[in-house]
Amino acid sequence: MNSHDAIYHRIFSHPGMVAQLLREFVGEPWAGDLDFDAIDRISAKFHAESGVQRDGDMVWRIPLRTGGEAYLLLLLEFQSTSDRWMALRLLVYAGLLWQHLAKENRLAPDGRLPPVFPLVLYNGGPRWAAPLDMASLIALPPGSPLWHWQPAMGYHLVDEGAYSNADLKSRDTLAALLFRLENAPGPSEIEAAVDAVIDWFRRHDGFEALKPLFAALAYRAIATVEGLPPRVRVSENLLEVKTMLSERPAQWKAQWTQEGRRDGVAGVLLRQMERRFGSVPDAVRSRIAEADSDDLEAWSLRILDAATIDEVLH
Repeated sequence: MNSHDAIYHRIFSHPGMVAQLLREFVGEPWAGDLDFDAIDRISAKFHAESGVQRDGDMVWRIPLRTGGEAYLLLLLEFQSTSDRWMALRLLVYAGLLWQHLAKENRLAPDGRLPPVFPLVLYNGGPRWAAPLDMASLIALPPGSPLWHWQPAMGYHLVDEGAYSNADLKSRDTLAALLFRLENAPGPSEIEAAVDAVIDWFRRHDGFEALKPLFAALAYRAIATVEGLPPRVRVSENLLEVKTMLSERPAQWKAQWTQEGRRDGVAGVLLRQMERRFGSVPDAVRSRIAEADSDDLEAWSLRILDAATIDEVLH
């Protein structure tokens, strides 16, 4: 896993985060029967034996208050696009899990298999558009008698980017704050999210191990906004990130002003070239896009007298 994915994996290795995810972003009535105080992560060794395990796949055993237990299949999906075959993948994973439970004799008192709940947490940019169940993937017309023999597997999707900032602000959970931090579009939103995270940790015990992970995500968010390589600096003190945020707005503003001016000059130069010389080659467009302000200014002056694009650039 890359560093960002590894941070997510560690965050959702905390039973409290998994409980919040289910309570806040599933919220179905049956979830009230789950005993989160006794939640227990189990080994996914059965995946490794089949060769289909990924680092973002997790399995949790959750006792039911009414007796018995259920299993959560949690997939952390970090791809930038939807996976059309996700329902099929989860059908395979659930089958492997049930096979493992039967082998280990982890069955209900009447000898039947325990229920499995598949959950996909997606943090990609485009909204998730893949089918949510197997029925959408099988080529059968409605009403066909063959439907009786087809698997009815589906999954619950939590698409982080689909929640509005106002919605997330109304939820007093660390899971909602994670989504706010991941989707913050600029420094003011990052700072507000970091403030809220610091306040949440101050009011809740038992989550101390997650502080450095949220600090690392906050630092990555800052680096992304600044256009820098997303280096990860793990800190036990989120206030360090807060201090850094409070010192950066003037520099961000200056940088964005400079970048905006550079982009404007580049756009004018391209339009001038197109008007004087016709079509502009892709190689020239790329060179203009990567040029600094000094080069763009020099080229903008040369175009007044140059007879060709080559004379402008050289």
